[in-house]
Amino acid sequence: MARVLARAGTALQSSGAGPTSYDGDQLELAERTSLRRVAGLSTELEDVTEVEYRALRLEKVVLVGLWSTGSPEAAEVSLRELAALAETAGSEVLDGLLQRRHTPDPSTYLGSGKAAELAQVVAAVGADTVVVDGELAPSQRRALEDVVRVKVVDRTALILDIFAQHARSKEGKAQVELAQLEYLLPRLRGWGESMSRQAGGQVGAGQGMGSRGPGETKIELDRRRIRTRMAKLRREIAAMAPARATKRSSRVRGAVPSVAIAGYTNAGKSSLLNRLTGAGVLVDNALFATLDPTVRRAQTTDGRVFTLTDTVGFVRALPHQLVEAFRSTLEEVADADLLLHVVDAAHPDPFGQLAAVREVLADIPGALDVPELVVLNKADLADPEMLTRLRSREPGALTVSAHTGEGIEDLREAVAAWLPRPGVLVDLVVPYDRGDLVHLVHEHGDIEHEEHRAEGTALRARVDASLADALTSAATGH
Repeated sequence: MARVLARAGTALQSSGAGPTSYDGDQLELAERTSLRRVAGLSTELEDVTEVEYRALRLEKVVLVGLWSTGSPEAAEVSLRELAALAETAGSEVLDGLLQRRHTPDPSTYLGSGKAAELAQVVAAVGADTVVVDGELAPSQRRALEDVVRVKVVDRTALILDIFAQHARSKEGKAQVELAQLEYLLPRLRGWGESMSRQAGGQVGAGQGMGSRGPGETKIELDRRRIRTRMAKLRREIAAMAPARATKRSSRVRGAVPSVAIAGYTNAGKSSLLNRLTGAGVLVDNALFATLDPTVRRAQTTDGRVFTLTDTVGFVRALPHQLVEAFRSTLEEVADADLLLHVVDAAHPDPFGQLAAVREVLADIPGALDVPELVVLNKADLADPEMLTRLRSREPGALTVSAHTGEGIEDLREAVAAWLPRPGVLVDLVVPYDRGDLVHLVHEHGDIEHEEHRAEGTALRARVDASLADALTSAATGH
């Protein structure tokens, strides 16, 4: 547990450097830091039955993990990631337990003996929350809460809480709220008479004559409200889709190639976007710093314009509610001409990150058909032996450092080589009053020869079909 709590061997522990000049003013960073929870503010529970409908608060936590398959090192890496997630949510990790067990206990996830040991650890360190590295069934969570007598949160709820903190756009907030409600619905819990009252009117006060009725239990009422809210959110998200589709189609009409940046959370995707475009988007040494996709204009080394899209990071066992809720955002990946798959080469398990990202991409229709260029980031922090193993496993992968700038020029040239080139060759004279078309050729075409004559600008260039038609009409006067 000492290695887990020290983040030994992870980029979170080793990269102390802050944003570079390529990252801009980072005005959002101070705002986000100010929203972190106040240290020492206690939410210790006198009665665990009070917590169900209260907003999730994480402060002093104890981690719990199961080691069922694989090596003990892999189990430690997963628990380290859970610790990083908990800290990103604003909590302080005090201790943890890692149990060797083939399958989770169907009752309490841990065995009865380990659950009792966990209760002792929680009481000894003064924790007010237990975070489990897995997804708990509602019955397992209730049974474990009854043993440890503090709030129990699973990995899915923790990730949803981080998303709720970091969402900024209207669409992002709606997507996160929908995912949270889908997670909450089967986990509503009631206690005693407060959840079982069905009578209407003033029956509870003893005035039942003529006012009795079956009514709804409180838990049924809550379920109905949640389902109503979920239906409204789905309508809102569907209504936002045309605007995103319109922006995407306008780029397609303008023949602007697109490049999507995808990868594991905290792999350095936003830093790479800033290095390539000077976008100045938020860079934070935390998990899920980016939730809302950012699209920026960039140029290849030979002057062609394309767009770069920074997408939400992936993580092992990403909650399926989030994959569904963020499907409209992740469609940016499927519509791209090239996918930059960014890998944290300084992470203890980069191969696991590669597999986790590709597993999520497989759930997005069309994403696996997009050409993929693997980018091994954080080369300044990575072990040279690990870089060699990664390059042998991923032929064609590029080694870069978004922080120092190492390998960035090679990446620019690779992107220029991968992007589609215009396919129609035109050789004509464009009148001077159609300088707008010449400008479009400069922006989106490959010019082989240009000459200014008395009758206009002579061009030999490769352009897309729609621009070729416009140029031909201008040159012939039709």
